[in-house]
Amino acid sequence: MTRAARRLGIAQPALSQAIAQLETDLGLKLLDRHPRGVSLTAAGEAFYAKARVAVAASDTAESAARSLARGQQGAIDFGFLGAPPSLAGRLEMDAFAVTHPDIAVHYRELPFPGRDTASWIAEVDIAVCHRPPDHGAVWRRPLRSERRVALLPADHALAQHRALSVADLMDEMFVGFADRVDPGWAGFWSLDDHRGGPPERITADRAGNPQEVLAVLAGGTAVSLIPEAAALVLGNVMEGIIARPLRDAARGEISLVGHVDRRNALVECLLDFADEFVARSRRAGSVHDISGDPSGADPGSVVPPGEAGEAGG
Repeated sequence: MTRAARRLGIAQPALSQAIAQLETDLGLKLLDRHPRGVSLTAAGEAFYAKARVAVAASDTAESAARSLARGQQGAIDFGFLGAPPSLAGRLEMDAFAVTHPDIAVHYRELPFPGRDTASWIAEVDIAVCHRPPDHGAVWRRPLRSERRVALLPADHALAQHRALSVADLMDEMFVGFADRVDPGWAGFWSLDDHRGGPPERITADRAGNPQEVLAVLAGGTAVSLIPEAAALVLGNVMEGIIARPLRDAARGEISLVGHVDRRNALVECLLDFADEFVARSRRAGSVHDISGDPSGADPGSVVPPGEAGEAGG
């Protein structure tokens, strides 16, 4: 009860009084009180299941209302992970601003995706990342495939190589992810798809965002994988961390995702711009089509520098 009151930002006696009033209003005993705390009664269990759905629906309605308000104000909240929004190494948002000067784009950094993609992007209108878990209330627009890049400490034994293979990293220690992060999404960044399961060794850390991954890497001997475009930024953020391209790992799918019920005119403008930009880039040969070769071999890819001139191989 004390922890719950702290999370709600109210005094514990006030929370106890509110629950007692709720029980009176419902005519049900929801909690059994005992010296070590409280536990749900059978009626409380049934009520809790329904209440969670009701609260989630209320939260969804509030998020949708905020999105509608942004739309009326000519604004889009754009979610991203670690590096600024990227469609082809870099989304030319300056060009979008010129084309649509009446639309303001506000960038919002997100934590790593959880199991519920709709909740993960609840506070933004659209987001870009490696493919999150499918969800019935979320649309997904694949953009391109992108190879994985290894981030590792500069003094790691593998840092001397210009490029790495899956076999080089298979038995390394990987950064551990928070329990709330979707295990399928997290596993892609520790080569679970090539290994057939999680790595034998992971750090005791539970990273939930890119900054926490960087902190773990800087302080130890673990490695982690990230998308190539993100490596261009994150590989140079902290001294002592370098990026090395991974030659033979299956590519990741970079997608735009958004809420089915928030496909307003502003979001559609951004999607049209993204389609046109990616189509031009593909014609120019600077974007790897998601329907193309799934292997990591792509001589046209950008190679993250890690150290100036060192990672190009």
